[in-house]
Amino acid sequence: MSINHTTGISSSKDAEIAEPPADSISSLCFSPNADLLAVGSWDNYIRVYEVASNLMSRGVAMSAHQGPVLGVCWNKDGTRILSGGADNLARVFDVQTGQSSQVAAHDAPVKSVRWIESHQGGILVTGSWDKTVKYWDLRSPHPAGIVPLPERCYSLDAAYPLMVVGTADRHIQSFDLRNPMSPLISSLSPLKWQTRVVSCFYSGTGFAVGSIEGRVAMHHMDQTNAANNYTFRCHRQDTKQNTVMESQVYAVNDITFHPVHQGTFATCGSDGTVTFWEKDSRTRLKSLEPCPGPVTSVRFNRNGTVLAYAVSYDWSRGYSYMKTGYPNKIMLHTCLDAEVQRKSRFPKGR
Repeated sequence: MSINHTTGISSSKDAEIAEPPADSISSLCFSPNADLLAVGSWDNYIRVYEVASNLMSRGVAMSAHQGPVLGVCWNKDGTRILSGGADNLARVFDVQTGQSSQVAAHDAPVKSVRWIESHQGGILVTGSWDKTVKYWDLRSPHPAGIVPLPERCYSLDAAYPLMVVGTADRHIQSFDLRNPMSPLISSLSPLKWQTRVVSCFYSGTGFAVGSIEGRVAMHHMDQTNAANNYTFRCHRQDTKQNTVMESQVYAVNDITFHPVHQGTFATCGSDGTVTFWEKDSRTRLKSLEPCPGPVTSVRFNRNGTVLAYAVSYDWSRGYSYMKTGYPNKIMLHTCLDAEVQRKSRFPKGR
């Protein structure tokens, strides 16, 4: 399908965080109740930065894995950071005390971590390349449950009661967390190429999928809402070669929804761009200035006034394209209401 285009490239200058990671940045996550940003990277470290509303920032804490950090998230009260890494472990870092401990283990790298809060309390979910999802009560060293996956976990997200896991070979597993030990729905991605990211709607009624082939799909869980499922192209560059238009296609690396205007979401890609979209009106709202390298992760802060995005090599073209001196940056963008609010389909007065 086609997306309505409403605005062009932003001319605003975004702020850069000082002392970023020394290697590729894998994941970003803002605290749910403080001005803190957790960052995971391939240099084996989790870093925590304080980010003010005026985009001033400073590093406040660090914690280490024994291998690249692949995913980070916060617990509900924002006191602890959960992380998963290529050392096959998940760890918890207490920001207040500076103490870190192992809380989970897999037989292969832990790609994704999510903190799930329900009426029964909080639980950690880990998704791994060992083809399992595990649930952990942090009071016990043993998993509370293990669910086999059809393939390696590439991405996992949750908005209670919905959890969605995207794996290799385009499998999508959707779970009702009130019955978490078996998938509610097992299906193939609506996109034809490898899944890069899944991201749940805040309402828990559906999810977005991004692929390596510059496409995003919106999927609603309720079949009566299936008419609102759609896919669209993004993160592509059209060039003219000998009078023929050719499209250079890039991976969609991350998708994140706005916490206030929950129909608004941002995508980032290997083409070095970040774009704001509106889900229900199927409209592109804004594109930020292109970056000097791929954008690997993107997140809104707790009230949606600041967007953080990471610029670094994303490994989409393999090891041989990783060059010495490749940029590793964390950028901060002030989100104006005009950038993130839904645009009316029709002019006023009609």
